Amino acid sequence: MSAAAGSAHAAPEEIQVYEDDTVKPGHFGLDLHNVYVASGARTADYLAGQVPNHDYRLTPEFYCGLGPGLEAGFYVLSQLDSHGTYTVGGEKVRLKYIPPRPESQPWYVGLNFEIGRVSHRYDENPWNAELKGIAGWKAGKWDLAVNANVDWTVSGPKPAPVSLELTGKVGYEVTKGLSLGVESYNTLGDHRNFGRFDQNEQSLYAVADVDVHGWNLNLGVGRGWTKVTDGWVAKAVIGVPLP
Repeated sequence: MSAAAGSAHAAPEEIQVYEDDTVKPGHFGLDLHNVYVASGARTADYLAGQVPNHDYRLTPEFYCGLGPGLEAGFYVLSQLDSHGTYTVGGEKVRLKYIPPRPESQPWYVGLNFEIGRVSHRYDENPWNAELKGIAGWKAGKWDLAVNANVDWTVSGPKPAPVSLELTGKVGYEVTKGLSLGVESYNTLGDHRNFGRFDQNEQSLYAVADVDVHGWNLNLGVGRGWTKVTDGWVAKAVIGVPLP
């Protein structure tokens, strides 16, 4: 989601670079997306909107394999604000496809489409959608991934132009079950402020990917670099092992 000049958006409910991971057909998975804004704007973008500072967002994501490389997911958005008020305010569904490839092929491509409805507290427009292009390369201990995200408003009182975001990840396997890396989230904007980095959200995260007894953890601490981006944000994507 792009930011308009002079405003500061709360951190999204999902801070993650998509890669080639999908569950097998007929199998299920559960990810718990945790985002905490340690320092952010102390006022909302609009009347009755959420205040980013000290905002905690928990988003369970349930998903299942529909076919080879094809996965469907369902999110439930919730929030605990700085005053201790907990709310559940939206749902999203997604469809992800990564074409199967031979094990000898290090690169991959794919697509992810999602659409969701949220409460006014989360967004002025209730219905929004995103199409995500996915590309990556895995060889040896190195893991590279890039996402190109096209976001648009489906319906709402404040329709916004189509916006583009580029995200990327570089990871290195330090030891078995532990990789360290960097993730970058860069909104290029819409036609009104395209390419004006100081008017769009830009952030950088130091991350660790950990595999422990079937649990998959993506842990990170990031910082925003523009006035419309939250300052310090901590995130944890917890992959829960299911039978």
